[in-house]
Amino acid sequence: MIKHRLAVRYRAFVIWQKLGFLPWSKKKSKSGKGDFYKGAFDSIPFLNDDAKRTFVHLLLRPGYMIRDYIKGQHERYLAPLTSLIIFYAFFALISSIVNPEYSTYDPEEMTDAKSVSDSVMVDSLRSKVAATALKVVDFVNLLNLDRHPERVDTPVKASLAALEGALRSQGIYLFLGQFLLLWCAMCFALRKQDMSRSACAAATAYILCQFCFFMFFSLFFSSRGRGEIGIGLMAVLLTIDYSQLLGIDWKQGLKLTVKTGLWYLLTFICFILLLAAAVGIYILLASK
Repeated sequence: MIKHRLAVRYRAFVIWQKLGFLPWSKKKSKSGKGDFYKGAFDSIPFLNDDAKRTFVHLLLRPGYMIRDYIKGQHERYLAPLTSLIIFYAFFALISSIVNPEYSTYDPEEMTDAKSVSDSVMVDSLRSKVAATALKVVDFVNLLNLDRHPERVDTPVKASLAALEGALRSQGIYLFLGQFLLLWCAMCFALRKQDMSRSACAAATAYILCQFCFFMFFSLFFSSRGRGEIGIGLMAVLLTIDYSQLLGIDWKQGLKLTVKTGLWYLLTFICFILLLAAAVGIYILLASK
């Protein structure tokens, strides 16, 4: 009897996963003692019914939810960019409370290159390479002035540090680079799946929101409390997302996940090379 009930509930869950609702369920009337709260939170993006539905569906049926949104069911869920900002802003707030000393970037490790540069400058070619590397390090340091006020020595840097602090408090620093890299990777990996760039952008935003769920879990339950998730877990989640989104089996989903990871790595390398090339050109022009 218990096994039968569990089997029935599991089948109902699978139907709900695919449809997003149970076709035999009746809509509950919201009249009566709940009228006092009716419409009270509709204007608050993270407290209304759309937000609650988005959070639950992203956790239990992420790929199907992304499919529904791309196919036009926009009124049922929070918009992808809105969800991304809300999720990561809340994560930035909680992480600053749980672990205020945590930083995803440690500039002290990169500035060690300055002590190595003297030994590297053997000839002119090596000196130019070292100078380019140090300029790249300086550029990265400029993106973290709000965390290192001792490096703020000009009014321009003070304004930049204030802007970075405002952006970081909203969680924008946490997801912006990840979003752009994953978006480019998915655009390349899903070229044969008839996914437009706009659809890939929406899918990327929701997938990062899904990752953020598990970053919350890691933040509270990990011994280091850094809110990080491993590549293996991300690969599993992305495989499930692809399987549900595209209606393919897990083996095909895993292949697309591997392809996406390779494109992500290649895009990241290209970005670093372009940044180094731009800094190198600037050094050459400035030296003339």
